Amino acid sequence: MSEIITIANQKGGVGKTTTAVNLSAALAQNGKKVLLVDADPQTNATTSFGFNRNDYEYNIYHVLIGIKKMSDVILASKIKNLDLVPANIGLVGVEKEFYSSTQQNRELLLKKAIQPIKENYDYIIIDSPPALGPITINALGAADSVIIPIQCEYFALEGLAQLLNTINLLKKSINPKLAIKGFLPTMYSNQNNLSKQVLEDLAHHFKNNLFLDKRKEFIIVPRNIKIAESPSYGKPVTEYAQKSKGAVAYNNLAKCIVKGK
Repeated sequence: MSEIITIANQKGGVGKTTTAVNLSAALAQNGKKVLLVDADPQTNATTSFGFNRNDYEYNIYHVLIGIKKMSDVILASKIKNLDLVPANIGLVGVEKEFYSSTQQNRELLLKKAIQPIKENYDYIIIDSPPALGPITINALGAADSVIIPIQCEYFALEGLAQLLNTINLLKKSINPKLAIKGFLPTMYSNQNNLSKQVLEDLAHHFKNNLFLDKRKEFIIVPRNIKIAESPSYGKPVTEYAQKSKGAVAYNNLAKCIVKGK
C-alpha cells in the first residue's frame, strides 16, 4: 500500500525541504516508486532537482484550485523511480482563495487530488511551507504520517508545542489516522555543545519517536557542506555525494522507513 508522509515544521531553516528532497531520492534509490509533492511556494524542492519555471506550465497550484488533475502536472525526475509535482510562487494565492472560499472540506483538497494517483507509488512525500497555514493543513490532512525535522540549534524546540497541538486537533477533526512518524534531528555538529544538548533533550522527551539505524543509534542529519552544495547542481545529496555523511544519514532514514518505522 502507498504511504503518504508530510515533512512539516512551521519554523523555517530546519532542513524541511532538504529532508523531503533527500528522503524521496533515497527511497527511490532503494527501489521504491516515489512521488515528491512540492507544496511550498518557495519551490526549493522543485529547483533542487534542476527544474525551473520554464520547464513546466502547470503546478500544484492549478491542482488545488481545480484547473488540473494531479496526473496532469507530474514531472519525471532524472532519478529512476522518482517523480515530482512542482510548485510555483503563485501557490501563495491559494491561501487567499482558501479564506475567501465557501467550499466545504477545503482542508482536504490535496488529499482528494492525490487519491486517483496514490496507488501508483509506494511513497508520496509532501514538502510543506514553514507556516501552519492552509497549505500545511492540507498537507497534514492528506498524510498518513508526519516527519518533523528539528534543527540542533538554539530555539530548536520553540514552537514545537504549537505544531503538536495542530496535529492533535487535525486528528480529532479531518484526519484521525495522522501519526507522528518521527522527529529528525538536523544540522547536528559534534563540535557544538548546543547540538548535543538539543539531541539530549529530544531523546529525553521523544525517545520513542526518533529514528534508529541498523546499529540502533539515533539517525541524525549532520551539518554537512555536501548537503548545502547539492541543490546548486540540481541533485539530491544522495546522488551528488553518495558517500558523504549527509547522504549516509538520509539513506539510513530511507531504510528505516522501508523497514516499517
